[in-house]
Parts: sequence; structure tokens; C-alpha cells
Amino acid sequence: MNIASAATAFPKHYYPQNVLSAAFRRYWNDKLEDADLFERLQAHVGVDGRYLVLPRETYETIATFGKTNDVWIQAATDLAEEATSCALARAGLHTSDLDAIFFVSVTGIASPSIDARLINRMGLGPRIRRTPIFGLGCVAGAAGLARAADYVRAWPAHAALLISVELCSLTIQRDDLSIANLISCGLFGDGAAAVIVAGADRGMAGPRIVATRSIFYPGTEDVMGWNISEKGFRIVLSPEVPEMARKHLGHDTDEFLAGEGLKRSDIGCWLLHTGGPKVLEGMQDALGLHDGQLAVSWDCLRKAGNLSSASVLQVLEETMERRRPAPGTWSVLAAMGPGFCTELVLLRW
Repeated sequence: MNIASAATAFPKHYYPQNVLSAAFRRYWNDKLEDADLFERLQAHVGVDGRYLVLPRETYETIATFGKTNDVWIQAATDLAEEATSCALARAGLHTSDLDAIFFVSVTGIASPSIDARLINRMGLGPRIRRTPIFGLGCVAGAAGLARAADYVRAWPAHAALLISVELCSLTIQRDDLSIANLISCGLFGDGAAAVIVAGADRGMAGPRIVATRSIFYPGTEDVMGWNISEKGFRIVLSPEVPEMARKHLGHDTDEFLAGEGLKRSDIGCWLLHTGGPKVLEGMQDALGLHDGQLAVSWDCLRKAGNLSSASVLQVLEETMERRRPAPGTWSVLAAMGPGFCTELVLLRW
């Protein structure tokens, strides 16, 4: 089974980081107890600018969670279509070639889900198998890729579509002055990604998915996630996240690779979720990486911020389209997220 293609799609509104930080500072004005702390947090997120699904000044006019979610549904469908169209074109496939669709997001809700709306809009086959997944957060890009791989392993003549859409700007709570929200408003951006995974019988080119692994850490549900109320999604983001990476990722990766007769030194390309500077540093330390081995992840973070589940898929697209490793290179794609948990995917280029 192979990754036939990957594509990203972004909203049309892009703002430099200093413009967004100034807008938040004006909005909160004298409500900030420590304006210097806010500036320091904004300066250390490692982001040059971000895409927003709406013009910056429009956010203050949306009064309720229901109206915000309506924006999410429309924009998520639009971006899912754009990313899917690009992924199909890159793979040389048509909508009729898709047998299953996996949709992941954690920034909005819809029933029928976005995948159903996409079937209607793009004319996907009426017998396509649908799996919408909500709640996995940043780990969902890697988890969705693994679940798509599970599917085509069982149906080797089939092709599966994974779509991630995250509109993080719609979740920011304007009355929340917690450290978690102050970091969130500087770190997270909006975007979408689509990946096509083809079964072995399809004979398509692209990195081969060799193995996958899911790891759950019991008793860690308060490390990351959302508190959801009538106001919408309120970020839960513990300072423990980087230390969770340092504590677990190295050992878990070593065990995973050993099961395939490999060790870390055999991996020539690392595709890690762009969780933010401290998270990337924690993952880097855990894996003993250095000398620019995570350059793609750092570059994607700088260009668009943390896209939650779409982040690791953005890294995958950048690698496939512009920084492709030599044939035969072993690669690990990894992400961490709410649960707390890790997803690992072993690739061979």
C-alpha cells in the first residue's frame, strides 16, 4: 500500500504574525494583567504568519457558537473540496476511483458530516465507505493515515481518501485570558489536507506504508483537548505536553522500529507534527535528532502555524512534493495528541 498523493489547501486570508498579535492586544487592551507576558508568548511560538478562514475584523461580529459552527461547516466543505481535487489530480485519479473516505477534524461539528457533503458536491460514488472521526486533535492526521492504511490492507484493490480540515481560528475564546488561550491565539492556524492511500493491487507509486502503531497513555486525558460549552471550544493545553514527548516518544519509537528489524539510525527522514517550538524540541530531544533533521516540520510551523491534525499532513506534502528522499529511504511519520497518545507510521520511499 502506498501514499499516492498529498495536498494542502488554505483560506485566502493570510496575516503576518505581528498583525495578528497587535489585533489581539488591541482587543484585550487593559484586560491583560501582564502585557509583557503576552508579548513574550507571541514572540516564542515560532510562527511568521497564519491563514484565517475569515477576514481578521469579522471575528468580533460572530456572537454565538452556532453561528461560528455554521462558518466552519461551509468553509470546511470548501477547503476539503480544494484539497481533494488537488490530491486526485496529483495521483492521476478521478472521483470514481475512490472507495473509502476518512474525515478528521476537532474544530467543528456537523451531521451529516463534511465527508457526506463532499460526496454530494463532488459526485463521489454513492457506495463509498465513510468514516468521520472527531476528537483526536493534533494526532488525527497520523491516526487517519493509519486507519486508511488498515482499510486498503484489507481491500488491496481499493483507494482511500483521508481529509483533514482544521479551522482553529474559529475556536479562540475572546474572553479567555488563560495562558493556554494566549498561546493558542498565537500558535494555531487554519488549513486542510488530503491524502490518497492506494492498496497494493493498485500498483501506484509513492512512499509505501510498511507498519503503523497506536500508543495510549492512561490517566493523561487532562494534558490536551477541549472543554466544550455553550460558548464553543475552550482549549486545554498543559505545560506537560513537551515533557510527555520527552518521556515517551523515544522508547515508543524504538519498540516500534525493533518490531520491523530497524533502529533509529536506519531512519533517513522524519515527518513530525508541528506542535509548536517546545513540542518540536521535546520530540527532537526524545529521538536524538539534530543538524536540521526536522527542518521540514520547523519550516511548516513557521509558514502556517500549528494546523492541528492537518499539520503532519502538511509536512508529508512538503516532503513528497519538494524534498523527496532518495528511493529506499526509511521514514517515520509521527504525531501526538489528546488522550494523551502517539501515532507512528513507518514509510519506505
